[in-house]
Amino acid sequence: MSGTITVLGFLALIGLLLLRMPVAFVMALVGFAGFSYVVSLEGGLSLLSIDMWGIFSNPDLTVVPMFVLMGSIAYYSGISGKLYDAGNKFLGRQRGGLSMATILACAAFACICGSTNASAAAMGKVTIPEMKRYNYASSLAAGCVGAGGTLGILIPPSAIFIIYGVLTEQSIGKLFASGIFPGILLTGLFVMTIYILCRIDPSLAPPGFTASWREKLTALSGIIVPLIIFMLVMGGMFAGWFTPVEAGAAGAGGILIIAVIRRQLSWRGFLGALADTTQITCMVFVIITGAMIFGRFLAVTRVPFEMSAWIGGLPLSRYTIMALIVFGYLIGGCFMDSLALITLTIPILLPVVVDLGFDPIWFGVVIVLVTEMGVITPPVGINVYVIKGVAPDIPLNTIFKGVLPFIIPILITIGLIIVFPQIALYLPSFI
Repeated sequence: MSGTITVLGFLALIGLLLLRMPVAFVMALVGFAGFSYVVSLEGGLSLLSIDMWGIFSNPDLTVVPMFVLMGSIAYYSGISGKLYDAGNKFLGRQRGGLSMATILACAAFACICGSTNASAAAMGKVTIPEMKRYNYASSLAAGCVGAGGTLGILIPPSAIFIIYGVLTEQSIGKLFASGIFPGILLTGLFVMTIYILCRIDPSLAPPGFTASWREKLTALSGIIVPLIIFMLVMGGMFAGWFTPVEAGAAGAGGILIIAVIRRQLSWRGFLGALADTTQITCMVFVIITGAMIFGRFLAVTRVPFEMSAWIGGLPLSRYTIMALIVFGYLIGGCFMDSLALITLTIPILLPVVVDLGFDPIWFGVVIVLVTEMGVITPPVGINVYVIKGVAPDIPLNTIFKGVLPFIIPILITIGLIIVFPQIALYLPSFI
């Protein structure tokens, strides 16, 4: 009976999503209706009020607006341009050097911005016109920005890590730490991918100019602000000075002070940062609430636990099962928004992963990596549409063509983390 109710619930959920109803309301509605049917209407109404109040009054979730505000201020203060200039001075003379510089700038910008969309938009506005001016192929110019923007949700602070931590009740500080080494690894693989692409097809990018050492040293000033904020936030959490909430507040306050002192943030930009923070925070809170309600419905049907027992009894190794889970996310990301996919599947898959003996912190890194694939794979890849908005003259199919080679380094990173889990778990052991 419980299996039938769950299947009907998922069919209703998919149908409402196809009607373009917001995912948060879909999960809340289906979860409430299913829970009320299995338990009682009174129990469903009680669940609705308790979960909504619990999420919106949870002081630990103050971490969301703090880190979002930090990234929004970084976006409006124009830090991305200085990061790109620094990377350009050091790598510009290489064939494909401007694209490599874009990846490094995206990685640095990710240290103060936890959103893949904001990273792609900020870097795209600066780098795509510059690469086109030097006759770079549009596919490479757009592709490297789309791929580099995904680093915004892997290198801490990350909005996806925060949502995953809330849904699974894991330490956000440990999740942030777990993304550092994989982020560095993936950044290097992205740069290597560009190098290989340009060796295979030199027409993608011409060699650039050579900057003097004086110009290089001067350009390094552009990375000072992200470095200071990153060390303040992550160093404070590692040292035990800050909780994640306090670290977010310190980071947001620090970047605001620096931007005002250096006159990089206008009053209009500050208001824009506040508006973006309010909008994104409300969206995240509502999505988390919907996911919690839907998770309660799944819990009373006991389907996640029965599925966990069934999968655990399969004559397959745990690594094979994990590979199938990753493959399922890759396919699902082609048809569904990544955030929606995560919030829908975590309540089902987390018991399976834990029963297989995998660390929930480690699985959080895997989830973020498959999310990165989701934001650049057709037809839903949101980063591709962000780049299309920044560079409307580049055809959509050209952008998709440009980002597809960067799926390979993401898959390689996932494989390395599965084989060598300490890549993700070494730093969290110190927190």
